[in-house]
Amino acid sequence: MSAPRAVTAARDRLRPHALFLIALAGAIALRWTTLRAYPSGLWFTGDSYFYIGHALNPRPSPTRTTGYSMLLWLLRPAHSLYLVVFLQHVMGIAVAVMLYALVRRARLPGWAAVLTALPVLFDGYQIELEHLFMSEALFTFLLTAGMTVLLWRPLGPDRARPGWRQAVAAGALLSAATIVRSAGAPLVPVLLLGLLLWRGGWRTAVAFGTAAAVPLLSYALWFQQVNGTFALTSSDGIFLWGRTANWAACSKIRPPAHERDLCLPKRVQAQRIPPGRLDWISTIPPRKRWRTVATPEANKTLRDFAIRAILAQPRAYAGDVARGIGYTFENRRRPYPNDTTEMLYHFPDRPQIFPGGRGWSGHGGTALGDILTYTDDGTPSRVNLPEAKRMIAYQKHVYLPGPVLGVIFVVGAFAVLRRGRTALLAYGAAVTLLVFPIASCDFDYRYVMPVLPFACLAAALAFAPRNGDGPSGAGAVYAWARSSRRAWARSSRWWGSPGSRRRGTGPASGP
Repeated sequence: MSAPRAVTAARDRLRPHALFLIALAGAIALRWTTLRAYPSGLWFTGDSYFYIGHALNPRPSPTRTTGYSMLLWLLRPAHSLYLVVFLQHVMGIAVAVMLYALVRRARLPGWAAVLTALPVLFDGYQIELEHLFMSEALFTFLLTAGMTVLLWRPLGPDRARPGWRQAVAAGALLSAATIVRSAGAPLVPVLLLGLLLWRGGWRTAVAFGTAAAVPLLSYALWFQQVNGTFALTSSDGIFLWGRTANWAACSKIRPPAHERDLCLPKRVQAQRIPPGRLDWISTIPPRKRWRTVATPEANKTLRDFAIRAILAQPRAYAGDVARGIGYTFENRRRPYPNDTTEMLYHFPDRPQIFPGGRGWSGHGGTALGDILTYTDDGTPSRVNLPEAKRMIAYQKHVYLPGPVLGVIFVVGAFAVLRRGRTALLAYGAAVTLLVFPIASCDFDYRYVMPVLPFACLAAALAFAPRNGDGPSGAGAVYAWARSSRRAWARSSRWWGSPGSRRRGTGPASGP
């Protein structure tokens, strides 16, 4: 093929995606500005230092899974913090591309697919989270890649169930995501159940479950060799204790003698300290009792206490979880769990200050010492003010409001009713990723980042045709509204139950 023909063919292939390419160029420009503004990346106090330390000395940690540290370890020969955040922005762009591809695969028009991907491409808080040395960007990328593989065939014209090869790839990607962040663990049974809903889907489910189990079991065995217990972490007990501590009453729980000292004093409960802060206070009962709250013994005792509290006071637990979910959909951002933590999700106007406390590499030294060992960039926190001011102003005005995300979730619920299994997988992933961290630990704004692609995908599927002959986009919206109106008319009081005779208009018409 001659060069002019190749150019013409490429232009013809790209023309249907012109709108998305324009949006993609704008999103890339924003991320390029962010890289120029903060060439050394941004740091989240505590967690970022943990990941760098475990990249210098790879090992499973009792407090959190270390998959993100494995990525940093792979990138360590480059000695470049810039490379790390650059790749995280590439992952963010890739998530939007996969989301766009899935929506187009569902036979929705280009403008609808672009609209679906806009929050991932342009939300200022999403871009800031991609620039943090945190696991969220990698976690979201792996989850989205797994879901893309899993839904590619079901969203196609023949609506075939996923094959075993797709199931194996999706299971491996999901297990990798779980090793990056343990919040991915409940997605394994959720998606497994979704696959079983297909006729003959047990083969696909077995392939998916096996591919997901092998890496997770391998990591758990490694964890057992190092920390003495078969698990991914041994800190779920302290986090669940923190979730229940503010309302757990020993008079209602009636715990065994060895757990009674874990009840929080009433004067502390009255302060309603968010669990995300409470867990780390040195004077709380668990930290007074155990030098390390992530030992197997402490973890088991704390988990047992928290489960007793939930079973004895289910309404208090449900209220706490519902309150945390509600924070997601508010129109304003709370200083939660405190203003210091929430400010870390905003672009700063000055370099960050590093603590003088110990590092996490296990070799002694400080967190700053670990960072300087990892990188040759010299200064681990730099701010170029002209570009930084642009991103600060951008983030202040361009983000997805909580109520809009709430509408997206409502539309996604309708998609489950309309599209069935495919929408259920996407919506189930969104709900699980939103609720599980809140139910097992606490609400945090960064936990919303992995939720967004799946919630947007589920909402888009509400307007996709059910088969290759149906309308799409605005046509699907009109068809859905028309069918809903007809269904309401058939089942209304005027018409009675579906199929019944029309009621009379006289006063003798019965109720």
